[in-house]
Amino acid sequence: MRYIEPHGHMVSRVTDDYQDMAMAGCACICEPAFWAGFDRRSPEGFYDYFCQLTEHEPKRAAKFGVPHYCWLCINPKESEDVRLARDVVALIPQFIDRPNVLGIGEIGLNKNSRNELQVLEMHVDLAARLDQLILVHTPHLEDKLKGTRLILDVLKNDSRIKPERCIIDHVEEHTIELVLNSGFWAGMTLYPESKCTPARAIDMLDNFGTERIWMNSACDWGVSVPLAVPRTGLEMRRRGWLAETIDKVVFQNPARFMGQCPKFKIP
Repeated sequence: MRYIEPHGHMVSRVTDDYQDMAMAGCACICEPAFWAGFDRRSPEGFYDYFCQLTEHEPKRAAKFGVPHYCWLCINPKESEDVRLARDVVALIPQFIDRPNVLGIGEIGLNKNSRNELQVLEMHVDLAARLDQLILVHTPHLEDKLKGTRLILDVLKNDSRIKPERCIIDHVEEHTIELVLNSGFWAGMTLYPESKCTPARAIDMLDNFGTERIWMNSACDWGVSVPLAVPRTGLEMRRRGWLAETIDKVVFQNPARFMGQCPKFKIP
């Protein structure tokens, strides 16, 4: 099975995970900027992190023949400090033209605070000025619906933003319809304990179709499975989905969205 991992935090994974993903048919990996497992204290820490995403991780992935792409931002989990966020956002333009950078992400909200909203607006403005794709993180659990609505309002209120160039990730049953009906792409994150199990993801595909939807594993610092996408593809096959439709969801859809960036290429 060929597939794309469109949202995987590989800096939190060991090299064996790259090998396993390559053996499972991973055609490329896309890594949004994320929290480091602790709060970084200075712009210099983010500068080094952006170098890691654009220099080191592509080399590590290349050892197994897997192209590596990334997105840049200050993650919502660290957006409460507006002064720090402003300095970090100011760093991004010097990295944006690097060959594996697809756009701005994962931006969004964590606790739906005013400061997080302010930083979200900074990122959206930067993406609009630089004509970049946008990848959005939605909050967890009880804050998800409210946060999703706030995020969509920010995006819709900027006339420069095109919904088809934005993906709203971590959707669940109570937010996916809102996202799709607004013209945005929706991402389903496959976690064993939270967000979205494979069974729930397939149920959502049954209910909402396969247009403008991708699946990802995130595979970050917490309990997560780097091979969640191909495992879900196997579950789709068990439930009677055609191979062509599975390929559309796990390969063609993410390729179509990220292909809006001219730098995105699959060998």
